[in-house]
Amino acid sequence: MGISKNQLKLITSLQQKKYRQKHKMFVAEGIKVVHELLNSTLELEMLFVVDGYELAIAPIDKLVNITEIELKKISTLKTPNKVLALFKIPEELVVKNEGLIVALDEINDPGNLGTIIRLCDWFGVTQLVCSKTTVDCYNQKVVQATMGSITRVQINYVELSNFLESSSLPIFTADMDGENVYQTKLPAAGVLVMGNEANGISQEINNLVKNKLTIPRFGNTQETESLNVATATSILLSEFKRSFI
Repeated sequence: MGISKNQLKLITSLQQKKYRQKHKMFVAEGIKVVHELLNSTLELEMLFVVDGYELAIAPIDKLVNITEIELKKISTLKTPNKVLALFKIPEELVVKNEGLIVALDEINDPGNLGTIIRLCDWFGVTQLVCSKTTVDCYNQKVVQATMGSITRVQINYVELSNFLESSSLPIFTADMDGENVYQTKLPAAGVLVMGNEANGISQEINNLVKNKLTIPRFGNTQETESLNVATATSILLSEFKRSFI
């Protein structure tokens, strides 16, 4: 069948957030990621598959066979991997004020957000709350970095200060001058706020956080200024969960 000009135009447009919001669709690429999403509750809009590659779980009426050359035209990957799919963006669910919630304040890097979504999935955190200035979770690089975990974590974009002010859960964040996380008794339920890669959490959000945690440095020189936000998130989530094994 091949790809039409309108399909090519649509896929290209979905690289921009405003068109993802307009069409309520996003792009996923690669065999593993697409398989994960096809096996989820997400609704498939269209699936583009390189001729000769079998994808048994794909509905025939939404399948478009394309060539390797056509795949390269629509892919953002350096090495396109057989399939590209369009999925409908699901409606946001209401955030439940329970359990351990991760909140992100202006995370800009798609790779960091994708990794944090995977970390939430790994550590059983089912709700991720993002400030409206955080990178879009349906950005192709984010979707790719989650490796399918985006289907198992509820993600909400909110006015973060309003959310924190209304939450009855204890609120925590990472801070160089905070309490040693390895010596702190952590609760099973709470909100862990992680901040911008360069500046940390904003002053407005910082004023709402009573519990500051630090990950101590063990190096002899003590010259490393900070940890990558995704790395810090993994350590803190591990400590929150370790107390309840």
